[in-house]
Amino acid sequence: MAATETLTAILQSQQNEILTEWLEELGKNGGRRDDLVPVDEMKQQMRDIAGRLAAAFAHGSLDAADGAWDAAREQLGAMSRTRARQGFSPRETALLVFALKKPIFNRLRTALGSTPAELADATWQTSVLFDSLGLYTVEATLRSREEIISRQQQELLELSTPVVELWDGILALPMIGTLDSARTQIVMESLLQRIVETGSTIAILDITGVPTVDTLVAQHLLKTVAAARLMGAECIISGIRPQIAQTIVHLGVDLSAVITKATLADAFRVALAKTRTRLDAGR
Repeated sequence: MAATETLTAILQSQQNEILTEWLEELGKNGGRRDDLVPVDEMKQQMRDIAGRLAAAFAHGSLDAADGAWDAAREQLGAMSRTRARQGFSPRETALLVFALKKPIFNRLRTALGSTPAELADATWQTSVLFDSLGLYTVEATLRSREEIISRQQQELLELSTPVVELWDGILALPMIGTLDSARTQIVMESLLQRIVETGSTIAILDITGVPTVDTLVAQHLLKTVAAARLMGAECIISGIRPQIAQTIVHLGVDLSAVITKATLADAFRVALAKTRTRLDAGR
């Protein structure tokens, strides 16, 4: 009997016993997290995996890259993504696959013990298969975690660049943290969108919370100022501390075309002066 036929028969006829031993082995290896997934849900995941494995074995394949394993890989990928959101580490997810080795190997030994050569071959091929599937879950988990981190970073960037309407026609954009290319793009998009929505003519870029200003940061600020001007709004940069002023001079960055102030309050006074006719009439 071929190894795949033996494995199919094992999974179909002894599934409950295998699930019990599989769960115990997972607990011994440190891959069981009852605080994250209830036992009943874990057992259902294991049944689903066992079913996909049996279906793939029934096609006569022990190669994880074979098309017969597409459904199994899809199941493991979906499970890995779910477990990544639940808080499982890549190691804990891979252990779910690796913990199945012992129950399967024990039954292969019983079924093929009289033919050592067949037993050795089946054990080796099955071990390689499970290793490949386990590594697949690691890759899927890492990709999911990277996507989660990327999405969270995007959300944090959006939250960290609020555009506030201080007065009719006056917007303020307080910036906190490092101003890199990705963040500059979000700053620019948020500011331009608010300019369009409010019809504002003055935008205050407050860099009090920006720790350092180098040539790159200064260039990002100038790009934002230029983009706002194209939309018909004048920019004022506030939060120019003494050390930042010295740095800008030392770097030779030309901010002469932009109004700069030491504090947001000073910048707001300038903005009010520039829109006084609207201010007197509107409020």
